[in-house]
Amino acid sequence: MHDDRNLVEARLRRVLDDRVRPAVYPESVPLDVAVWHAPGEPVPVAEGLAAVPEPITVGTRWGAPWGTSWFTVTGTVPEEWAGKTVEALLDLGFDGNMPGFQCEGLVYRPDGSPVKGVNPLNQWVRIGTPAEGGEEVRLHIEAASNPVIFGPHPFRPTWLGDKETAGSEPQYTLNRMDLAVFDETVWNLVTDLEVLGELMAELPADSARRWDILRAVERALDALDLQDVGGTAAGARSLLTGVLASPAAPSAHRISAVGHAHIDSAWLWPLRETVRKVARTAANMTALLEDEPEFVFAMSQAQQWAWVRDHRPEVWARVKKAVADGRFVPAGGMWVESDTNMPGSEAMARQFVHGKRFFLDEFGIENDEAWLPDTFGFAAGLPQIIRAAGSKYLLTQKISWSQTNRFPHHTFQWEGIDGTRIFTHFPPVDTYNCAMTGAEIAHAARNFKDKGAARHSLAPTGFGDGGGGTSREMIARSARLRDLEGSATVTWETPKAFFDKAAAEYPDAPVWVGELYLELHRATLTSQAKTKQGNRRSEHLLREAELWAATAAVRTGFPYPYEDLDRIWKTVLLHQFHDILPGSSIAWVHREARATYERITAELDGIVDAAQRALAGDGDTPLLFNAAPHALTGVPAGGAGESADAGSPTTLTARDGGGHVLDNGLLRVAIDARGLVVSAYDIAADRETVAPGEAANLLQLHPDLPNKWDAWDVDKFYRNTVTDLTGTDEVTPGEDGRSVRITRSFGASRVTQVLSLAPGERRLLVDTEVDWHETEKFLKLAFPLDLHAERYASETQFGHVFRPTHTNTSWEAAKFEACNHRFVHLEEPGWGVAVVNDSTYGHDVTRTVRSDGDRGTTTTVRVSLLRAPRFPDPETDQGVHRFRHALVPGASIGDAVREGWRVNLPERRLTGAAGTAPLVTADRDAVVITAVKLADDGSGDVVVRLHEAHGSRVRGTLSVGFDAAGVTATDLLERPLPDAAATLEGGGEGEGGRVRLSLRPFELVTLRFSRG
Repeated sequence: MHDDRNLVEARLRRVLDDRVRPAVYPESVPLDVAVWHAPGEPVPVAEGLAAVPEPITVGTRWGAPWGTSWFTVTGTVPEEWAGKTVEALLDLGFDGNMPGFQCEGLVYRPDGSPVKGVNPLNQWVRIGTPAEGGEEVRLHIEAASNPVIFGPHPFRPTWLGDKETAGSEPQYTLNRMDLAVFDETVWNLVTDLEVLGELMAELPADSARRWDILRAVERALDALDLQDVGGTAAGARSLLTGVLASPAAPSAHRISAVGHAHIDSAWLWPLRETVRKVARTAANMTALLEDEPEFVFAMSQAQQWAWVRDHRPEVWARVKKAVADGRFVPAGGMWVESDTNMPGSEAMARQFVHGKRFFLDEFGIENDEAWLPDTFGFAAGLPQIIRAAGSKYLLTQKISWSQTNRFPHHTFQWEGIDGTRIFTHFPPVDTYNCAMTGAEIAHAARNFKDKGAARHSLAPTGFGDGGGGTSREMIARSARLRDLEGSATVTWETPKAFFDKAAAEYPDAPVWVGELYLELHRATLTSQAKTKQGNRRSEHLLREAELWAATAAVRTGFPYPYEDLDRIWKTVLLHQFHDILPGSSIAWVHREARATYERITAELDGIVDAAQRALAGDGDTPLLFNAAPHALTGVPAGGAGESADAGSPTTLTARDGGGHVLDNGLLRVAIDARGLVVSAYDIAADRETVAPGEAANLLQLHPDLPNKWDAWDVDKFYRNTVTDLTGTDEVTPGEDGRSVRITRSFGASRVTQVLSLAPGERRLLVDTEVDWHETEKFLKLAFPLDLHAERYASETQFGHVFRPTHTNTSWEAAKFEACNHRFVHLEEPGWGVAVVNDSTYGHDVTRTVRSDGDRGTTTTVRVSLLRAPRFPDPETDQGVHRFRHALVPGASIGDAVREGWRVNLPERRLTGAAGTAPLVTADRDAVVITAVKLADDGSGDVVVRLHEAHGSRVRGTLSVGFDAAGVTATDLLERPLPDAAATLEGGGEGEGGRVRLSLRPFELVTLRFSRG
């Protein structure tokens, strides 16, 4: 019996491959082909259609890397094909791999209307059903010769990732370009045999169902004349009817299939190419919706919808109709599928503001779900942001990629740092590119971890990453799996329909508290440092621009730049996409990102300068503008004033044994002859910061060649080898009398650091410039601390998350590289230390036994500065980089919050007539105002976003510094919340009034003040 099974399975594979699939197109005639190669970047559709092509033959090489070629195919349907289904088969030179990673095209009719996309697994275009015979065929193909970056030898350096280095060698060979008869009966037989064969392979070897299928397949193969497949296919199909009609068990797992094409907004292709990828996929899916009445397709990322609207209006018209029919579904409610670890608080909020508002404005549709299948882990602050945006569900797939620990649930309640819970689903199919294969469906049913309590899961179905979407073959398979014995059942549903059913059946779903850490792709917190710096600095410049423009608008009538700020926000949000901000895209993407951030910086600086000058007026009084949410000496938060005396001056003296000592009466910092900090003494607390026998400000260099996923991964074995960079070119006192300058050379690189201690400040600033020319190396900056702590705080959106410093379990050990925003903070009761930064995210914190024999431990914070992976960008991070960090001894968590903001929002100096009072002021440091702006609707209302930042309950008062008529608590989209009360007390002529606040730990609040 075992031999019979193996023989039938082998026979099925051979017959399908060699006889049945080739018989789907039994007759064909060649098409005539001509081509016009666009000379540079892609041209408008009208220009491509109007171009005069030249003849080209099958077998000819075409397509320089990143080029665009417009093919015109013409022909006549043979008269003898009348009554048959006819299709054009358009093979641009596909290699059979996944769509989206090589050449692809969008087919147009002569009038410019789109037909559908073509890719390696979707090469057909329907000509007639049935054909009349004699029809003239003329089609145009906008073909992109995108090079294969992720080829047969992935992770090897390639220069194809930028048009400036890719060369001009043709990439593809034009292949089959034919008209062909499509035999639908044979095509259906292929699907029948595929589904049954795949199901048979997944069933237990001794199950009766498996043997029933095997015998039915054997009879069908016996009935098939291999010399006349088309003539005998119907008879063979009839012998499979019984096993295909046998219904699923009532207890079968239930899968909601959602048509999908997760399209990376940039990755192994530039942003401009994604515009066309989305158009191709949208054209494909709208065409498929017309043919398949049960099919439902969901597309996320409002930015991608906007690209279709703005760049492909002919496709947009079809999309809008399909949306109105309820079958082309906006999903996710975010501007892009962003990284969620690194975006700051306001940026994460604005992802939902701009994403949800787009779908509301365009279609009147409100998303209930966040849709992030491919994002590299999820910050613990995200649940309340999702909820504050008016959503309640989350879908992701990526956690299934974790290398060490298997997540214990597929459906659960995810609890964030403030206690907010979001109903969350990880599809057990373990892919966001489900093709409806038997192996995938069986895996989903077996893998589902919540059996017995729940029975629904979701399968995002379609080719993604590079686009393509769902295919007719996937839909045909799903039809056979709708109710099939031995299989999970499959039904096409919208994300909302799935989530509503899943939440209803599982009201007591288990709870997971804290971040959803991905045990993979940890190096995305460091790769492409300039992209990360551009993001961080743009986030803070946007805060400044909104704050000062709003303040100037209220105080002076300054014209608030609504459109400019909206446009810039969307640009910043786009670049937070989960392959741009994480640094895992090709060189072209990051080259353009650097230029974009430079342009944004100049534009935002211009807005800030104009608004501040309007506020300052004419005069020669030196003024400080403080955009940070905490007061400086003499200057209120969010306001401007004259600077006050900073305190005792800093002294700089020689250190015994070499080096220098900085002392400002608060801190005494000893820097040895190697330029290392051997002491950072908190004078008031009588407490040393640096661990005995250790040195801080220690640069450490590791080899860094992960097993794969070069730009994405750092594998734990990198720690096995380390070089301490202690050699110096010079260590010299600064001319300002409060700093020390250190230069070091190593490899082909050079580092210059300035350590400075300002008067009146309890922080040591570390400014680092690296001229970086290493490859496959990892540079860290270490601060070994004389402090015993089992956990540390790491800033995340609207608060902080605690992580252990030990490795008791595999879950803790796996977090050997983690994300922070502006600070990490460690403390013993009554005394702590913060390490703050202006643009880095990756770090590690470890504990070691003292090297001096003391029983205590050293807790070391290491900041990740630079990497040098060679794939997909072979010159990642080469060049000059500048970082600012600060060591803050004696810091409470409140100090860490304040210093983190201050490093990222240094005060600006102007001269003018007088200072400016802030629009709003919080009377508690724990109440941090993250945004002050005018309402997005142009009403002139003032919107204030704030949160509790220390992790404790707080009561406080928000004082209003302008004539406000009333206040309303709103969601992130500035819409009133019916169950949230806010009251404006006082007020009146010349007085703005007050709002009493009572906040739980990390609570996020948005208030909208109407103007009096």
